Amino acid sequence: MMKHAHIALVTGGARSGKSALAERLVLQQGGGRVYIATAQAFDDEMSQRIQLHKERRDQGWITVEEPVDLVGVLSATDGQGTRLVDCLTLWLSNTMGQADIAALVAVLRQQRDPVVLVTNELGLGIVPDNALARQFRDAHGWMNQAVAEVADEVWMAVCGQPLRIKPAPAGQP
Repeated sequence: MMKHAHIALVTGGARSGKSALAERLVLQQGGGRVYIATAQAFDDEMSQRIQLHKERRDQGWITVEEPVDLVGVLSATDGQGTRLVDCLTLWLSNTMGQADIAALVAVLRQQRDPVVLVTNELGLGIVPDNALARQFRDAHGWMNQAVAEVADEVWMAVCGQPLRIKPAPAGQP
């Protein structure tokens, strides 16, 4: 069986530095760089957030905006260089919780070029007060676990600092 390309997952809270960490991981790979953006600008504040992300990247990046068909865009861009998916949380939200996580994991296992995926760590806060929010939090946690399982590396950004989770440091169970 052919081994898939290097997969890295970067998680963290809001404004933890996870996107910047993911960009550094992509730059370490060398070669082409493809930024797969799942965000949609429905208001001025989100437009400003998207613009800040664009300004942080140099001209060497190709940007593909795809809020829903992440599996398709990963297949279509394989062979163009290291892809950065930012972010899985928005993708899951964009699909109204109907994302095909099994298909995402399957396509990640088939990639020839590296993929770095960004996600949020939602499960560290309080239990949401409504069923829909709890369902989303649970689906998001299961998605993160499934992607982390196939990933070669898992990182967490905390206060702008990288913390490697996988592979675990020596001596960790």
